[in-house]
Amino acid sequence: MHKFGLIGKSLIHSFSKKFFSEKFKNESIDAIYELYSLADLSNFKEFILQHSLSGLNVTIPYKTAILPLLDDIDEEAREIGAVNVIKINQKQNNLFLKGYNTDTIGFRKSLKPLLKPYHTNALVLGTGGAAKAVVYSLKKLGIKTQCVSRKKTNFSITYEELNQDIINRNLLIINTTPLGTFPNTETCPNIPYQFLTEKHLLFDLVYNPELTLFLQKGLQHGSTIKNGYEMLVEQAESAWKIWNL
Repeated sequence: MHKFGLIGKSLIHSFSKKFFSEKFKNESIDAIYELYSLADLSNFKEFILQHSLSGLNVTIPYKTAILPLLDDIDEEAREIGAVNVIKINQKQNNLFLKGYNTDTIGFRKSLKPLLKPYHTNALVLGTGGAAKAVVYSLKKLGIKTQCVSRKKTNFSITYEELNQDIINRNLLIINTTPLGTFPNTETCPNIPYQFLTEKHLLFDLVYNPELTLFLQKGLQHGSTIKNGYEMLVEQAESAWKIWNL
């Protein structure tokens, strides 16, 4: 039996375990999928050997921190600067770990059907590993991006800097932060929602709840909305293909 799993923190409400457990059952696959909440990445390879793992998904906060621990990184994942899938090759006690990023695959497939010709500029809320995949994907689609963070950097502006002109210019807004995730459903990114219009497209990587406060505020102004469920399904299926290469 092959063992797969997810590493990160706060994994209680993870999509991955339910998805893969149902997939393995429905397709009669001799495998199991577990959640591993790690305090840090020390002794990472020993952890893999201890649990006899064949593949891993990676989530917050390890999508970028995991990079130095890998033996190889797929070209696209290297360019993104974040990994969410690890393929594990093991011979006796020798490991070879290769990192991939399927977030970008899932995001593009989920977003593209909703895009209109006027979606040429996007605000990306957050600057973590998921944001890196989103920015990479948007650039591949020819969409200019501006990241928004709590602290100003060379690559991002702050939420306090957002105004009507910026909101009007960026008709695509993607939330890559965990704000609004169950059970903290009363939270949402601090943007000036009053300037949203029917031309805006709001995409939330959060999938639980189905309708986050971020998306609710978009609906109130007639904006098109999309949550992260389809993206997760697409990235998970892509991960399964990588593990079986």
